[in-house]
Amino acid sequence: MAISVETFFLNSDAQGTLQAQIQEMIAAGILSGRFRAGEKLPSSRKLARHLGVSRITVTLAYTELVANDYLTARGRSGFFVSETAPVPPSFAPTQKRQEAVNWSCALTQVFTGGDTPRKPQDWRNYRYPFIYGQADATLFDHANWRLCALRALGQKDFAAMTGDYFDQDDPLLIEYIARNTLPRRGIIARPEEILITLGAQNALWTVVQLLLQPGRKAAIEDPSYYTLRDQLKHTGCAVDVIGVDKEGLPPDLIRADTDVIFTTPSLQSPTTSTMPMARRKALLSRAREIDAIVVEDDYEFEMSFRTQPSPALKSIDAEGRVIYIGSFSKSLFPGLRLGYLVGSEPFIRQARALRANVLRHPPGHIQRTVAYFLSLGHYDAQIRRTGKVLQERRAVLEEAILTEGLTPANRSLYGGSSLWMQAPEAVDMTRLGLSLRDKGVIIEPGAAFFSTETRQHHFYRLGYSSIAADRIPQGIAEIAAAIRACPG
Repeated sequence: MAISVETFFLNSDAQGTLQAQIQEMIAAGILSGRFRAGEKLPSSRKLARHLGVSRITVTLAYTELVANDYLTARGRSGFFVSETAPVPPSFAPTQKRQEAVNWSCALTQVFTGGDTPRKPQDWRNYRYPFIYGQADATLFDHANWRLCALRALGQKDFAAMTGDYFDQDDPLLIEYIARNTLPRRGIIARPEEILITLGAQNALWTVVQLLLQPGRKAAIEDPSYYTLRDQLKHTGCAVDVIGVDKEGLPPDLIRADTDVIFTTPSLQSPTTSTMPMARRKALLSRAREIDAIVVEDDYEFEMSFRTQPSPALKSIDAEGRVIYIGSFSKSLFPGLRLGYLVGSEPFIRQARALRANVLRHPPGHIQRTVAYFLSLGHYDAQIRRTGKVLQERRAVLEEAILTEGLTPANRSLYGGSSLWMQAPEAVDMTRLGLSLRDKGVIIEPGAAFFSTETRQHHFYRLGYSSIAADRIPQGIAEIAAAIRACPG
């Protein structure tokens, strides 16, 4: 396929002949990396017509670029970017324009500088990736996912793939969530009470936008999901940070002026503790007493391979006080970016309107593909397969931790795909984590999960969804050796 002719244009203020301008335009495209080796240039006739110049001008420009080894001519096939063309520079080319805008004044909010840690993009190249929340390609059902995607591309589903739902969602996906996914958590909901989101993070953002503003107060767990803290900061609301214990969020520490309570009762993030039923009831009682909304993030209930998870907090909510968030990011793959909100109809109506103003709806083809993958039984089969493998890896991980003398900070009753760990207090796991990368090891330092006021640096998280079982013992040995080598 030829490089689109639409990418070429002449600058009316440029200096030099038309032939020279065309040469410079093409050479700049190659040097910047926009045009790559082997790509075909538009025909001289088509480019000449597009630029409004004579064909001989374009032909002469092409010929000169061939002489300079930017292009190569292939008989009757045309002109192509040469395989030995000059390599694009590794440095950023100097911008020709001069910025005249004072962005520090023009920007009304700044979203950089939060706590969100950066995971290395090349984590798959590390030998011991104890990284959380990433998919293992060996466990994913590529064949059936591909078949579901192809089916969703068919003529029968043309409207679902190409149509504008405006503020609605794929009815097949909504039906499956309502009839199959939610009842497993003890939740009964009508379609009007369910909204598809671009993952759990988008669901949290939607809740934050609708329920919080200056003058209102949120209560969050500590440690907790760091992105939630960043989202709350931008609303201007007050935030109470409440330390969790081995049973999760203590209800008696929630202040009376709290408007919204955020919690992860089934698998506390990141400690993996599980809130027992008595405390769940106490939490709902406290929310009722102070007239607060509870936001339940049930982010990984499918990974309960040791025993059945407790019913969701939403399932014992008799007043419509709980907003429930679910996601397919952990059970399918994080790049899917598909989750869902469940709440009372008045709330979901406003959440739907907000989503429509921002992004209309998640792509129809993705929704229909997921609906087929779920309804045809492939999803349940994958959950069973993944759970079995995670259970095997967990056993290997716990044995390696015991052998090396490392200290778990908590152990999940139900399973999950990570362990919350602690080193001696003098050890900074953020620094240690960086040095471990030289050994091919990736861990997740725990400091970012704590609020600034309570920040602790000796905790870390070990994910095991993406590391083969036979690599776990040596990876743990590397971590233990690095911790023992730390002074103090």
